[in-house]
Amino acid sequence: QVQLVESGGGLVQAGGSLRLSCVASGRTSISYVMGWFRQAPGKEREFVAALAWSGGNTYCADSVKGRFTISREDAKNTVYLQMNSLKPEDTAIYYCAAHPLATAQAMAVQPIRYWGQGTQVTVSS
Repeated sequence: QVQLVESGGGLVQAGGSLRLSCVASGRTSISYVMGWFRQAPGKEREFVAALAWSGGNTYCADSVKGRFTISREDAKNTVYLQMNSLKPEDTAIYYCAAHPLATAQAMAVQPIRYWGQGTQVTVSS
């Protein structure tokens, strides 16, 4: 089992920044990809960004490219999502995810085994 705990959500004005953190514990492995999804009210959960623990390959959705950056801190088993130039349409619950995958790109299309509890991000206009 892998446990994922997110933090860092909150309320921010449009154009502002937030950094989300996700700490992984349990049976983590270098073969895992970790990433972020989000779900806005009335919409399906959508892929945001992913990072392959082995090699550091990253992949982001087109909607956040150039604004969001995913990174990691190995010593803390933590993945970050730095969100800049936030827009009201970024408002959603953000979920951390983990799955044994070969590439970061695969997380956008494969079923996910482990999820965090989610953290709310609200961007006001």
